Amino acid sequence: MKLGLGLDTWSSPRLELPLERVRLAERLGFDSVWTAEIYGADAITPLAFLAARTSRIRLGSGIAQVAARPPTTTAMQFGTLEAMATGRVICGLGLSGPQVVEGWYGQPWTRPNQTLREYVDVVRQVFRREAPVAINGEILHLPHDGPEGLGVGRPLKPILHMNPDLPIFLAAGGPRNVRLAFEVADGWIPLGYTPGSAHLYADDIAAGLDAGGRTIADVEIQASARLVLTDDVRATLDAARPQTAMLVGGYGTDDHNFHRDAMVRRGFGEEAARIHELFAAGRRDEAAAAVPDDYLDDGALIGDEQRIRSKWASWEASDATGLTVRPGSDDEMRLLADIAGCEPRPGS
Repeated sequence: MKLGLGLDTWSSPRLELPLERVRLAERLGFDSVWTAEIYGADAITPLAFLAARTSRIRLGSGIAQVAARPPTTTAMQFGTLEAMATGRVICGLGLSGPQVVEGWYGQPWTRPNQTLREYVDVVRQVFRREAPVAINGEILHLPHDGPEGLGVGRPLKPILHMNPDLPIFLAAGGPRNVRLAFEVADGWIPLGYTPGSAHLYADDIAAGLDAGGRTIADVEIQASARLVLTDDVRATLDAARPQTAMLVGGYGTDDHNFHRDAMVRRGFGEEAARIHELFAAGRRDEAAAAVPDDYLDDGALIGDEQRIRSKWASWEASDATGLTVRPGSDDEMRLLADIAGCEPRPGS
């Protein structure tokens, strides 16, 4: 299983790319580096910077939000990035949530599954450059055919010759979008996928593969896990509780919270409801205390070297092909690269 390095530029008030850590990851044999966006730094610009300062590591967005750009703009940006880093770019796409889509981008949150399907269709058309790009979908229309405008649009063929096989990954957690990822995408960036919960996705994965006429070998699964080298597992789990409580109890709306849905799907429905109740009542410390140990620890690479090696073995037994981590130290990176059997480059 390949290693990915996750960057948290999306959550920082100032953009400070950890270039030396990315270069170390490349020397250690990490397969990929991942950026994201929400309503701060964008996901694509940092990858262009890294493209000029690395030579091997793959550059992925985990994720670029579809509401942020028309699909043709997304394809142009990733196609341009690919021209600067041939064979190294992954176009990772996702929906975000209704609060961001409507509050930040001013776009309606409507029929997210169909939106993703049509969005991927258009992006692939641009990458493949087989004909002028056009779609008359239920959500997307190219050329524009609405009552506003001049009505003079015509299908256009992209000028830039792009990599027709530039991989598209989809972030998904709910059943319909998981099925869609395995039907139309080259990779899946899962929400809530762990070694202990992998079986819960089996039917949706199988349905998507069947609809797309593919096998599991055709789709990469880029999961993620917390990595902390420590002698105090309990303290590390306790430190993770407040953020988890915020995501489960306070993220999104009462009706739309992907993190709460993920907790429910993994068999922690009562706990998720209790966390939501406590967080909504302003009892945040109690909400954090209600986060179960098993929920935090399943799949997490937390502990001393022996414990991390044991937890890694459970990941290797899953269908995941890659694992994104956010190490806090170079020692953690070196240890995990050794455990994963990465092939280091000179100077690492």
